[in-house]
Parts: sequence; C-alpha cells; structure tokens
Amino acid sequence: MEFNTFHFHPLVAAGVTAAGYATPTPIQSMAIPKVMAGDDVMGLAQTGTGKTAAFALPILHRLLNGRRGQVRALIVAPTRELAEQINSSFKELGQKTGLRSLAIYGGVGINPQIARLRQGVEIVVACPGRLLDHIGQKTIDLSRLEMLVLDEADQMFDMGFLPDIRRLLRQLPTERQTLLFSATMPAEIRALSREVLRSPQTVQVDQLAPAVTVSHALYPVEEAAKTDLLLALLKNVDSGSVLVFTRTKHRAKRLGEKLGKLGYRSASLQGNLSQNRRQEALDGFRAGRYQILVATDIAARGIDVSQVSHVINYDMPGTTDAYIHRIGRTGRAARSGDAYTLLTGADQPMERALAKVLGQPIERRAVDGFTSPQLTACATLPESGRASRPSRQCRGGGNPVAAGGESGAGAVKSKRPRRRRNPTRAGRPAVAASGAARSS
Repeated sequence: MEFNTFHFHPLVAAGVTAAGYATPTPIQSMAIPKVMAGDDVMGLAQTGTGKTAAFALPILHRLLNGRRGQVRALIVAPTRELAEQINSSFKELGQKTGLRSLAIYGGVGINPQIARLRQGVEIVVACPGRLLDHIGQKTIDLSRLEMLVLDEADQMFDMGFLPDIRRLLRQLPTERQTLLFSATMPAEIRALSREVLRSPQTVQVDQLAPAVTVSHALYPVEEAAKTDLLLALLKNVDSGSVLVFTRTKHRAKRLGEKLGKLGYRSASLQGNLSQNRRQEALDGFRAGRYQILVATDIAARGIDVSQVSHVINYDMPGTTDAYIHRIGRTGRAARSGDAYTLLTGADQPMERALAKVLGQPIERRAVDGFTSPQLTACATLPESGRASRPSRQCRGGGNPVAAGGESGAGAVKSKRPRRRRNPTRAGRPAVAASGAARSS
C-alpha cells in the first residue's frame, strides 16, 4: 500500500511527499480510512508506530474544506513535549495547505497564546490544564469544533488528568468526530472510551508488547553500585544516542550533572526545568549536541528522536506499561535498538512480570571487568561482533537464560543444571524510593 491509495487532497499529498513519507505504517493503513470515513476510532498502538500521522493527515484533508480562522480540530496530549511534537507534525505535513496550528501548554506565558488564538487557527494541540485556563478566561472558542483527538490517553490517566478531560468534554459540541489513541488499555480508559466514542471502529497494532526491533537485557547490581555499572555500560556504547530513565526528577538532575562532569555530552529532562531549558535539552539531544539524555517517565512520551540506539533503565519502571513506553523510544521505524535495565533485588517481581509480557524471561548479563555482590555465576558468550553488547550472560534470580531477544547473536543457554533460588535472597526487603513530582 502507498499513501496515494488514501486519495488525500493534493495539498495534503504534497506535504506527505515533502516529508519523505513512502509506505504507511500498519496503524496508518488501518486507521486513516476509518478516520476519513468520519467514524469515531479507538486506536491501540504503542509509541513509535506512526499514529500521529494516522490522525493528522485525515484532519488536514478534512479541514481544507470549510471556514478558516476557527478552531475546528483539537488534539489533547499529556505533556508539553508531546504537544510540541504533534504540532510540529501538523506543520510539516500541512506545509502546503495554509492551515494553522498552535500548541498550548503551561510553563510559558499565556498572553502570546491568546494573541495567536485571536489571529485565528484551525488546529489546537493542548495540554489539559492550560486549555482549561483558556476556556475559563474565554480566550478560546471551541463552539465550531469538528474533530477531537485524545492522544496517549493512558498517560493522561497516569498523570491524573481524567477529571480535567471530563471537565473539558462538557465544554465541547456533542456533534463531533472523536479519536482516542492509547498504548495500553486499563479499565479507566475503557470506561472513558465508552463515554466519548460513538460506535467506534477499533484498530490495534502490537498492543501490550514492546517493539520487535528492540532487544532486552537485565544487569543485576546492588543499588549502591548502579552509577558505576551505568558508566561501565556507557563505555561500550560508542555511537548513537542514549536515553537513561530514572524514577525521580532529583535523581535525573544529579545523574545528568555527574555524567557532564565526567566528560559526557549529557543533559537531563525533568519537571523542575523551565520550558526553555526543557526545549533546549530536547533540541540538543535531537541535533546530537548531547549524546545522553537523562529523563523521568513524565518526559518519556514527548521524546521523538529517531536515532536513539539505547534505552537504559537506571531505575526499573513501576509497571510493565511504563516499561513499554520507555523502551518505545528506541527501535523505532524498523531500526534496531537495545533496552538495558539495571536490576536490583527489589526489582525481581517486575522482572517476572516483564517475562510474561515478552513471552520469555529476559536475558541477564554482566559487563566484563565490573563486579557486584549481587551478580551470580555467568557463562561466557561468543563474541557478537558489536561493541555495544557486553559479552557475558548471567544466570540467577530463579530465571532461566533467555535465548531470544538477541536475534540469535551470541544468545546461548548454559548446559549446567539450574541452581535453586536462595530463599533468603528472594525475601529481602524492597528498597524505598520517593515518587517523582509531576509536571503539567
């Protein structure tokens, strides 16, 4: 299938060509015809599958007919970074159409946004909090709205935005086309979909499973030795961009600063930064000025950098859904990528949960020359020929060694009998960690 099979308006088709799009992704192939037919759509697709274009192109096609200068399409996103990313996609794909789009979010002055709205825009991409501010101040008119998109709905639920979404829905025309996109489908989002969608068409791509282009590995380590292990891993990553995830914004800030002092081109992305500094960190990472970006989960879905080669979970995420979202930053657009996770004793329940999601246990590895008291016996692997892949594979924690996830490269099972799990180790207390503050 090619994009010309959708029969877009010539001005939209010109934007597709200028953007270099050739073959639609699966979510685009399935969703675009349904959106163009005027159906409500529930799209289940993880990040990096091309879902932004799946709704942006039909919106541009529709809005070319009709009045200008009125807000006719509204896209609601959970984070500032994602709002900017979606807005950039509209500008790129709609560059030949003359349609105007605007991103609205907090953390920056509201007056420039008011001025742009007064000048007239057809498409608004907004975060819930600032959008409600505009509605309260009557600086935005949504009475002519034709299309509503709720993007990353599960993330909005995770960040506590569902009450705001419901407040927003009460302010919108009931006669509209609504699209809801989510990487996962918890019960709360299913309930929301029943409230906002009318006879929806459902499209689903690789739901609840990480991208097949990503290989996974766990690195057992004591909590106090995490930074030393991270540095050992980074020595083996000599190209590409590296995204490091931490549990809290304070740890992200400290870790980013430490890497900078050690000579790495690094930056951090966390809630305490001003919008200008957040944007500078993102722009620098995209442009290659920073090789390493240390971020919290709040920023995970706003990062759209195609050349991310490695995602390193410095802290294990709290849910399997969060793991999917984190590693969705690598292995994008059919490129291969690596997802490394530092594993402490407290993380073993999540290790088992991830094995269920992946359909097999995740391979445990060690870095040559690095030792930690928690590491157990390791079997030496053949050379894989890739400098970025450490060459030892670990057993331990009661999980068999996984031969998958490496596409066969150096993934061999030891023929030794499995050792029984030490019950005193399995029962060790979890390490407490403070929660990360959220940013709007």
